[in-house]
Amino acid sequence: MTNALYPRMAVIGCGLIGSSIIHAARGAGLVNEVWVADADDRTRARIAELGLADAIFAHAADAVVDADLVVLATPPLSLADAAKAAARGLKPGATLTDVGSVKGGVGAALSAAAPDCHVIPGHPIAGTERSGPDAGFASLFENRWVILCPLERPDPAYASAIQRLSQFWAGLGAKVELMDDKHHDLVLAVTSHLPHLIAYNIVGTAADLEQVTQGEVIKFSASGFRDFTRIAASDPTMWRDVFLMNKDAVLEILGRFTEDLQALSRAIRWGEGDRLYELFARTREIRRSVIAAGQETPEPNFGRDRKG
Repeated sequence: MTNALYPRMAVIGCGLIGSSIIHAARGAGLVNEVWVADADDRTRARIAELGLADAIFAHAADAVVDADLVVLATPPLSLADAAKAAARGLKPGATLTDVGSVKGGVGAALSAAAPDCHVIPGHPIAGTERSGPDAGFASLFENRWVILCPLERPDPAYASAIQRLSQFWAGLGAKVELMDDKHHDLVLAVTSHLPHLIAYNIVGTAADLEQVTQGEVIKFSASGFRDFTRIAASDPTMWRDVFLMNKDAVLEILGRFTEDLQALSRAIRWGEGDRLYELFARTREIRRSVIAAGQETPEPNFGRDRKG
């Protein structure tokens, strides 16, 4: 056994993020044991085949016994239920975190279920369109941001738990940022939630058009449409939950986007070439800034291999 940061880690839900955390934590020597809970029989069987966990359970309360770190990697709307299901097995003083992309209300829900734990809501901004335990890989979090949204607890032990969890994520290769939950949800509405909403919508529109064009939309898809289809292939359960949980921030940003889109429509209608060029040039620079910041590469699909 190594001198691990968390001797025992429990992961509730073993999809892309959960399995990637396991791969990365094991590879970095940050945990000694991994216990997993997943409600799906076939998923548990596959977890066993892949050798992802030292112990596998159907019920969360069994998986979290004596765990020092508990990671809830379930769809956002099920986080509160997952915490309640785990509650009777949780060790006082354990760190309880999640990986959902909506943070508003999560801290209160987890704290209500686990008052004796250090609740630290989290969100790794990393992922692919793939899902399930086979989708995970150790390098998913390298050079990616992880946002932690700690609660307001003036407690030295809680501050130490935040530092420890930050060290854990850094050990997985991630960069850690602390942020207020409401601000997180507004930022992610711009950078993630709205783009996914647009992708789902435009691919849905194309699917309707395909009936008219006899498959030409699919046959002649250019790279832009292919990029949208990759995003729109993401887990539908997770994204349904995201939009329901973060509806206020998403609707606020969607309203602003709609106004900007109408202005762009007018520019096209009235032949305002200078205005169009100015917008396109400005947004191209943003793309270059994203690459320069290490959050993307010029290669397609972030230069990922077939698993990423």
